[in-house]
Amino acid sequence: MKLLQILLFFCFVLGFSQKHSKTEKALLLEVSKLDSLMQNNNSKILELFSDDISFGHSNGWTQNYEDFKKDFESGKVKYESVKQTELKELKIKDRFASLRRVITVKGLYKNDLFEMKLSILEFWIRQKGIWKLWSRQAVTSKL
Repeated sequence: MKLLQILLFFCFVLGFSQKHSKTEKALLLEVSKLDSLMQNNNSKILELFSDDISFGHSNGWTQNYEDFKKDFESGKVKYESVKQTELKELKIKDRFASLRRVITVKGLYKNDLFEMKLSILEFWIRQKGIWKLWSRQAVTSKL
């Protein structure tokens, strides 16, 4: 895990150092961790979530923290790759942030392969100085 954190840090520094403020960089590092932990099906992803998180999935599902944890840990969905292709918008106001981004996702859902392009709207909240994912809504885009 340490190697992953080091690689994420260098990608973050090289990719975001010129364009973003210190606060934005801290948030983008958490976003990068989110994608990496999801891609690696790592349960440490749960540490990035606010306790009252809400997920809206592109298939119409909605999940809270416990729903996501149960499905993620059971392997109901297994991710092979999660890649951000575009950061469309990043806004921060006080302890809140919103991001609009596009990701491509590949994996297995109940042993059926899937590949999709998603437009994501995420709301993050800073709790005790740490950014936590508070809400996320995904819609399917064309590949």
